[in-house]
Amino acid sequence: MRLTPLGNSDLQISPIGLGAWAMGGDGVFGWGPQDDAESVAAIHRSVERGINWIDTAPIYGMGHSEKVVTQALKEMGSANRPLVFTKCSIVWDEEKNVGHSLKGDSIRKEVEDSLQRLDVDVLDLCQIHRPSWPIGAPDPDLEEGWTALADLKAEGKIRHIGVSNFDASQMERAHGITHITSLQPPYSMLMRQIEDEILPFCEENKIGVIPYSTMQNGLLTGRWTKERVAALPPTDWRVQMNSPAFQDPFFSRILDLVETLREIGDGHGRSPAEVAVAWTLRHSAVTGAIVGARSADQVDGFVGAMDFRLSDDEIAKIGAELPESISLM
Repeated sequence: MRLTPLGNSDLQISPIGLGAWAMGGDGVFGWGPQDDAESVAAIHRSVERGINWIDTAPIYGMGHSEKVVTQALKEMGSANRPLVFTKCSIVWDEEKNVGHSLKGDSIRKEVEDSLQRLDVDVLDLCQIHRPSWPIGAPDPDLEEGWTALADLKAEGKIRHIGVSNFDASQMERAHGITHITSLQPPYSMLMRQIEDEILPFCEENKIGVIPYSTMQNGLLTGRWTKERVAALPPTDWRVQMNSPAFQDPFFSRILDLVETLREIGDGHGRSPAEVAVAWTLRHSAVTGAIVGARSADQVDGFVGAMDFRLSDDEIAKIGAELPESISLM
């Protein structure tokens, strides 16, 4: 398995990283109830199968995801420790009201809190989770937040700094202060908006790209039915945010697309999930894909995509059946 440098950094990452969002469990932006033992088993399995980085964030379970990652890493020992990437800018108060801040003091507190939860002296990569909130709101503090991260890197508390959910103009503003190691954007065959401007900007400026939602919140795994959607718990963010991807007519079109992925995968002994992740990895700007898991079995269902690539004909076949790219987050 190949390792690839993340941007211009010294971080060498596997083609897939384990996403720990769902490991945060219930709560705001949660995925419903989650067994911590299952989460720990998923982390162990991912490392056993060659994944060498985990992506988490403070807001995932309001600190719980970071704590579960720490628990898993302590059990496996330092010799096998994967890289851990986390984030900042989405905050909450004592009443669990969620907010957003890129003020310097807030960024510093978030980094200190993550260092404590992850039980480390330095973060491998810390990323601004969102430039503003709600999505599309003004972002007057972007430069202040990015400067604060750069200062924390200079102090030795962060090895590398990156951004998430930034557009090209926002990256240009941050890049003018100091180099961006990586961008974490949403990207899948159902969300292709970043292909026009954002991915070319990253290639031109040597910014690593580690997209999330590569299996579109699980929809491209081949395991979804209308009955399963109806059974989602009310604490699942996909219900809370009324995601259009889980509603008709789009949901039925996704099921049809998944059958094409299944047909292609069957020809290689691969799952639809592996085909979906391989489609994302086909792009030259993508360094590695984040794929979330809630169990060791789920890891086994997609990890083979690390050494699987689609042919040009297979990519064209998928392209002919893709629905119009829409915002599904």
